[in-house]
Amino acid sequence: MRILKGSLIEYGILGLIPPLIAILLAFFSRSVFVALVAAVLIGELIIADFQPLNAILLMIERFAALLSEGWVLKTLAFAIMVGSVMTLIERSGGVDGLVHELSVKRSWVKSKRGALMPSFIAGIVVFIESSITSLVAGAIGRPFCDRYGISRAKLAFVCDSTSAPVCSLIPLNGWGALLLGLIGGQISAGLIGGESATWLIESVAFNFYAYFALAVTFIAIWFEIEIGPMRHAAIFPPTIECEDDRGHFGLFVWPMLWMIGGVVTLMFITGNGNIFKGSGSTSIFYTLIITLILMFGYYRFKDALSTRDFLSAAFQGAKSMAPIAAILLFAFAIGGVSSDMEVGKYLASFIGNYLPSAYLAGAVFVLAAIIAFATGTSWGTFSIMLPIAVPLAVGLDAPVALAMGAVISGGVFGDHCSPISDTTIISAMASGCEVGEHTRTQLPYALIAAGMALILFIIFGIALS
Repeated sequence: MRILKGSLIEYGILGLIPPLIAILLAFFSRSVFVALVAAVLIGELIIADFQPLNAILLMIERFAALLSEGWVLKTLAFAIMVGSVMTLIERSGGVDGLVHELSVKRSWVKSKRGALMPSFIAGIVVFIESSITSLVAGAIGRPFCDRYGISRAKLAFVCDSTSAPVCSLIPLNGWGALLLGLIGGQISAGLIGGESATWLIESVAFNFYAYFALAVTFIAIWFEIEIGPMRHAAIFPPTIECEDDRGHFGLFVWPMLWMIGGVVTLMFITGNGNIFKGSGSTSIFYTLIITLILMFGYYRFKDALSTRDFLSAAFQGAKSMAPIAAILLFAFAIGGVSSDMEVGKYLASFIGNYLPSAYLAGAVFVLAAIIAFATGTSWGTFSIMLPIAVPLAVGLDAPVALAMGAVISGGVFGDHCSPISDTTIISAMASGCEVGEHTRTQLPYALIAAGMALILFIIFGIALS
C-alpha cells in the first residue's frame, strides 16, 4: 500500500517541481516523453523523501496501479486502435476518395482556407467526447492540409481549439456530468440554492475563454493568420491531385459515422439512458472495436483490401501509435504524482480573504489556468477549484455564476496549452503532428484568447459585484 510522506504543508513548493520540470523539458528538449519520464522520477523521489530505491519502488507501484485501472487500459487501447483505423482508411483509398469528393467532384475545398474549415466544423458538431472530436477533425483535415501545403501543427491547433472548448460549451456529455455533480455538491452543502442545471447553464454563459478560443481559431483559418512558431511549422510535401477516386469516398465516411454514432449510442447505454452518466472511456473503447469489425466487413465487400492487407495495415497503424500510448501513460502518471503532492490545493491556497470581490473571477481564472497547465487536467482542476471558488464568491458577495465560469474557462485554457495534457497529446496524434511542436505553435493563439477572456472576467466582475 502506498505510504505518502505527508500533507500539502509538508510538500509545499516542492510539489511544483515535477510539473514544472515536465513543462520546461517538453518545451526546450522537444521530447515530451523524456520530459514526462524525468518529471515522474523526480516526483517519486520527492514523495519517497529522496530515497532512490523507495522512489523506484513507488514508481513501479504507480504504473502497476494505473495499468490495473479499466479506464487507463481502455484509453491506451483507444490510442493504439485509432492508429489502425487511420492507416486502414488511408491504405484502402478512403483518404484519396475524400479529397476527390470535396475538392474535385463538389469543389467545396479549393483553398487553404477551405482546407481547414471541414475540421473546424467537425470540431463544433461532434461535441459528445473531446477525444472523438479531435480524432474526427484530424482525420478529415489531414489530406487537405497536405494537399494545400498547410502544416499539421495548424491542423492540430484547430482540433485542440475546438474539442475541449466546444465540449465545455455544449455539456451534453461527460463534462456536463462532472460539472453538474460538483455544483450539486455546493447546493447540498447549503452554499447556494436552486438547481444544478440552472447554475450550469448560467456558468456556461460566462465561459469566455471557450468563446474566444473558437473565435480566434475561425479568424486564424479565414484570414490564414500564422503567428509565432506557427510560421515555421513543418509542412508535408503537397500531394498529387486525385483524378478519379469517386468510389472510395464511403471508405472514409462510413468509419467516421460508425465512430460518432457508436460513442453517442454507448454513452446512452453505459449511462442507463442518461448520456450525462455514460462512461467516455468505455464508450470509445468498444466503439473502436466495433468500428474495426465493421470496416473489415465493408472493405472486404468493396474489395478495397484483402484480408492479409487489412491485417497488415491494422498492425502497422497500431504499431505507429505505441509511442503515443506510452506518452499518455506517463501523462497519467505525472497527474497522479501531482495529485499525491496536492499541487492544486497548494496553488489554490494563494487565494485568500484579501482579494477584492470585483477581481475574484479574474483571479480564479488565472489560478485555474495555472493548476490545469501544471497538472494537465481540466477535470481535475474543476474538481479542485469549484469547491473553492463558490464559497469564496458567496463569502465575498461576488457573482457565483461568474466565478463558476472562470473555473471552467481557466481549466479549459490551462489544459489546452499544457504539453502533459491528454487532450493536447490526442490532438497532436489525430493530426499527425509532433506533440512538442503542437504545444509551441498553438500557445500564442491560446494566449490571445485567454487575454481577452481575462479582460472580460475583470470587467464583468466589476460590473456585477
